[in-house]
Amino acid sequence: MSAAGRALAIVLLALAGTALADEIKPGSAFLSPQMQRQQEDEARNPGWLWVEQGEELFDRRDGTTPACLSCHADPRQSLRGAAARYPQVDAASGKLINLEGRIEQCRVDRQKQPAFGYESQELLGLTAYVASLSKGVPLSVSAEGAAKPFYEAGKAFYQRRQGQLNLACTQCHDRLVGQKLRGDTISYGIGTGYPAYRLEWNGLGSLHRRLRACSLGVRARQFDYGSDDYLALELYLAVRAKGLALEAPGLRR
Repeated sequence: MSAAGRALAIVLLALAGTALADEIKPGSAFLSPQMQRQQEDEARNPGWLWVEQGEELFDRRDGTTPACLSCHADPRQSLRGAAARYPQVDAASGKLINLEGRIEQCRVDRQKQPAFGYESQELLGLTAYVASLSKGVPLSVSAEGAAKPFYEAGKAFYQRRQGQLNLACTQCHDRLVGQKLRGDTISYGIGTGYPAYRLEWNGLGSLHRRLRACSLGVRARQFDYGSDDYLALELYLAVRAKGLALEAPGLRR
């Protein structure tokens, strides 16, 4: 571990005794007022470029491949609130899937086309578009029934110390909320704004891209996009955020 890494670990651990906050707030609550206004302005939030691309893909029919619109007519009504229910357990497979997974499933099973792949511009655009249709809808993800084992796995991941820095998600995103880290304000780690446009990425990215960055930050193993580990963690974070409104496409530093 580098000297800088050891220093960061010491600072975080020293602050880890801070009491847990009672109220969970979305990531946008930790933005500057200027960035909050920019996020809500479709003309100034770059994430809406992906939303527009996603809407075009949603409406497009290529040859014999049916458009998404052929099944989901009037998406502003028929898909309103859909994104607020993910991740969820797929009834047919019994597997946990997120919104990206559902879109890919439709792409392969319904349209008979190859999957786009995580972080592809097509999947980011479609996910951003479908998520934007539920903007303002409170999250209502279930942790009961078939989802419970996945929720417990995500909770365990959140609480487990990992990596060379020996840190758990909870040490930052519960006990250090509001503290500064490398010029950024530590939030509750809620994913209501994803897919989000991050200034450091200069582009739109999924929640799993952000989770991979967190894993790298504590010098821990980075799991694959769409891995069972990150899906379980995504479910746990979504349940933590239950009742908070979706705000995708978000804007983050």
